[in-house]
Amino acid sequence: MTRRILNVVTNVGHYDDPSHATGLWLSELTHAWQVFEDHGFEQTLVSPAGGVVPLEPRSLKFPSYDKTAKAWRADPARMALLEKTADPDSIDAADYDAIYFTGGHAVMYDFPDSAGLQRITREIFERGGIVSSVCHGYCGLLNTRLSDGSYLVAGRRLTGFAWQEEVLARVDKLVPYNAEAEMKSRGALYEKAKLPFVSYAVVDGNLVTGQNPGSAKETAKKVAAALG
Repeated sequence: MTRRILNVVTNVGHYDDPSHATGLWLSELTHAWQVFEDHGFEQTLVSPAGGVVPLEPRSLKFPSYDKTAKAWRADPARMALLEKTADPDSIDAADYDAIYFTGGHAVMYDFPDSAGLQRITREIFERGGIVSSVCHGYCGLLNTRLSDGSYLVAGRRLTGFAWQEEVLARVDKLVPYNAEAEMKSRGALYEKAKLPFVSYAVVDGNLVTGQNPGSAKETAKKVAAALG
């Protein structure tokens, strides 16, 4: 039976300061998409509001702008997918085996409080499907509660973009909050690699998370392994 993956992307194009652009970190989608495609999985793109997905300008520069990202941008059909993403209300969680939250600083704004995404995530997780994220994508898990009212992340091992990496990327003054600290405040057992910006992924049952842009491929491979 063909596995189906729901890839979550952002609709936000700038920080609180409109002069600073942000958006989807493209390789975090393309690396995972390639892994899932190689496994024969069907894939759908969803965003908090549906519709257009802006691209993070810094993700279009070396080293993140690799062959998978370049190939996506050179393919009109693939780029068109980012113009007409589904909205959460149109998604039946029962149709999907896994959800994968991509990153880019933009997701810090529209992922955490999307009731639609929370519903989908909760339903997939509670029936044993895979919930996964990479980099800032874990902001999409910050406020998701299970049916018993507890945070999905409470007491669970996970990773995501570290505060140290925000500082090194020189965006610590731009971001709306400290995602690592917020995760810990919800009871998550946050982990990170010993060195910043190296690939690192954590599996805790049916929760699979990756730390940074360089972790997308490893995270997707772990999702595929979890799906058998």
